[in-house]
Amino acid sequence: MRPDPKEIGRYTDAYFRKSKETVGRFGDVVATYAIFMRRPVIYTPRLMTEWLEAVAAERNVRFEVESNHSEGDWVGAGVPLMYLKGSLYHLVDLETIYLQKLGACCVAAYNAYTMCKELPKIAFLAMDARHCAGSDMAEMMAYAASVGSEAARREVGAIGFVGNSTDATAHYFGQERGLGTMPHALIGYAGSTVRAAEMFHDTFPNDTLTVLVDYYGREVTDALAVARRFPEMAASGRLAFRLDTHGGRYVEGLDLQTSYAVLDRNVPEAIRSYRTERELRHLVGTGVSAAAIWHVRENLDEAGFPNARIVASSGFTPEKCHTIALAKAPADMIGTGSFLPERWTETYATADIVEYDGKPSVKVGREFLLRRNGG
Repeated sequence: MRPDPKEIGRYTDAYFRKSKETVGRFGDVVATYAIFMRRPVIYTPRLMTEWLEAVAAERNVRFEVESNHSEGDWVGAGVPLMYLKGSLYHLVDLETIYLQKLGACCVAAYNAYTMCKELPKIAFLAMDARHCAGSDMAEMMAYAASVGSEAARREVGAIGFVGNSTDATAHYFGQERGLGTMPHALIGYAGSTVRAAEMFHDTFPNDTLTVLVDYYGREVTDALAVARRFPEMAASGRLAFRLDTHGGRYVEGLDLQTSYAVLDRNVPEAIRSYRTERELRHLVGTGVSAAAIWHVRENLDEAGFPNARIVASSGFTPEKCHTIALAKAPADMIGTGSFLPERWTETYATADIVEYDGKPSVKVGREFLLRRNGG
């Protein structure tokens, strides 16, 4: 578990180290910490508690973790997530690190939960790894997505996250390997979308085939060309097209007016349901909008490929998922890394000591953290 227990001093705040030395000089006490967050979250404690267990074993001490909630529970702002009890001498220098392993996970899990709950019939693929600040964060985010997904699965029967893009953290989703087919670089290397699909299929003949179709700005033309090249795979549902069109242009065949027309044909109520300008952009704007997904679906169906699937990606935040749900956009899977916390200040978990040797005591203004049966 990183960091190694022997290197804790290098990674913890100096004032905690100095507190440890002071307590060692004047005498240890049993401290009870209350740990909370300032916003609603999904409780995601496992990486933190596993690390604490490893440190306790290394130091030959025992920490008592009293969780007030089960993993995957929704927890309101300011509500104590857990109480952590043990030797102040051995706990005081751990706060920096264990809070790092908690706060961001809880917020990312909340975001993943929200997305899966908004779109319960659509599968999600976690594609956050390249946006993470190193392998530690990548593990935290994969774990968080799996917890949030499972919470939505329990609550509304959502499909949720079925996998992620790297082997290292695939186990959080019950997979042995990361999922994914091709980046844009392979399209450019091949020289055409069809040729990239051929090359990939020749290399991995037993894999399902998901083909990016926005590289040349011919989402519909190239999707149909690939479907005609692989009609049996399209008919069996083993062929999918990934829309990843950036926000600088419309999907092939669309503009603002035709985007309105697409939604009016399929989900006219969606245009009457949006609340903000941002939601309107997700409905009929540039990039992978609800209208874009409907537009590609219409063209595949009209060409005789109703079983070819659509994977949507590019900026699928909780807010965008809400709008896509309003429009009942017919995506089969969403690839996203946008469950990562957008505002890092929201990820700050906080720990305050609320008892010393069993006697309640907390700084003024944090009395709400005291145990209810302890004053």
